[in-house]
Amino acid sequence: MSTDVRALREFKMPDVGEGLTEAEILKWYVQPGDTVADGQVVCEVETAKAAVELPIPFNGTVEALHFPEGTTVDVGTAIIAIAVEGATPAPAAPPAPAAAAAPAEQPERREVLVGYGPRTGSVQRRARRTVVAAAPAAVTPAAPAPVAAPVPAPAAVVATERPLAKPPVRKLAKDLGIDLRTVLPTGPDGIITREDVHAAAAPPAAAPAAVAAEAAPTEAAAAVPAGVDQRIPVKGVRKATAQAMVASAFTAPHVTEFVQVDVTRTMKLVRKLKESGELGPGVRVSPLLLVAKALLTAIRRHPEINASWDEANQEIVLKGQVNLGIAAATPRGLIVPNIKNAGALTLAGLAIELGVLVDTARQGRTAPADMTGGTVTITNVGVFGVDTGTPILNPGEAAILAFGAVRELPWVHKGKVVPRQVTTLALSFDHRLVDGELGSKVLADTAAILEQPKRLLTWG
Repeated sequence: MSTDVRALREFKMPDVGEGLTEAEILKWYVQPGDTVADGQVVCEVETAKAAVELPIPFNGTVEALHFPEGTTVDVGTAIIAIAVEGATPAPAAPPAPAAAAAPAEQPERREVLVGYGPRTGSVQRRARRTVVAAAPAAVTPAAPAPVAAPVPAPAAVVATERPLAKPPVRKLAKDLGIDLRTVLPTGPDGIITREDVHAAAAPPAAAPAAVAAEAAPTEAAAAVPAGVDQRIPVKGVRKATAQAMVASAFTAPHVTEFVQVDVTRTMKLVRKLKESGELGPGVRVSPLLLVAKALLTAIRRHPEINASWDEANQEIVLKGQVNLGIAAATPRGLIVPNIKNAGALTLAGLAIELGVLVDTARQGRTAPADMTGGTVTITNVGVFGVDTGTPILNPGEAAILAFGAVRELPWVHKGKVVPRQVTTLALSFDHRLVDGELGSKVLADTAAILEQPKRLLTWG
């Protein structure tokens, strides 16, 4: 019997910001048997606001994953068990019946990420972990395996023809009762991966579907027979977006105004800034950057639009700074991260922040804090070839600007009809605190700056 001093510690789902109550486990980066170090990312979870990677706050060996990928877990619930060596163990370190093992976890001191506060009183899952941890030693000989070979047989074969696999993968195969000689390797140089083991363990009909869904979602969708209805669970970012849009549409009285703008000079300025690199090396310049700067300049001239409606106190709250939201379409749904205090940034500073925001959103790494506190938003529907729309306000904001596609159209310029580059802007605003005059002035000023971008120097 081993005399190693080991304690089993549970890592619980933290509140990753803004009082969220649950998160979905998107992907595990570790498996039972893996060694983990303090600060190592063990999984990726999706909250109602963003996808977040969770690092483990201590060293040890993974004993059990309490939930599979795709499971939504309440904050404060244990999601992974870690065997920590050299720590003072909780009572009853050896495998024990579930009823006896559960109390052993009560005195354990919880360590969480800095700034996170998991709720107390979560359901303890020691019974489930004990079963998983004991399985390799006690159950493996009787576990179902796809190859009808006696247990000693693999050892004789391994001595001469050992499949290539890392130790954690070998342990996983042992736990699942899989003979590695029967697994088709897909890793580099013929190495067997965890995915290969899971595919071998899955039922024959389910394995291809699981691989298709993970590797090529479009192919999986195409495999569904024509005419068959599909149901897609609404959760995470999409669920939060749907709830927010319904709440906004039916609580704030929306008004939308439109204006067509000759942006030929703005497009010339975009090209000039790109070619000269005067905003700095590697800084990306786009029409959206100039639209954002134009809107921020208009807000500086009319700060009353940078406000929110306090229903409880029946007050209009004028915001001290402009946190500019940029609507971003991501694989997980629409999110609106914002640039803090964007009104105080130079054109170069705004370009840098906009580039970081877009890159982070596309990678699905936007932090929850970056999606709160927005005051005004821009949605760039033009990238989809759309002329304009009637955008719905983000809850708590007074205005949102839609930037449409830039098209070459016949336009009266200096008394002649000539081809010019034209776009359409649409400004939606909350009519409780923004009247038609204020909304019109903000939209007209934004359009005027884009038509004559030199006004950025004189007005800004």
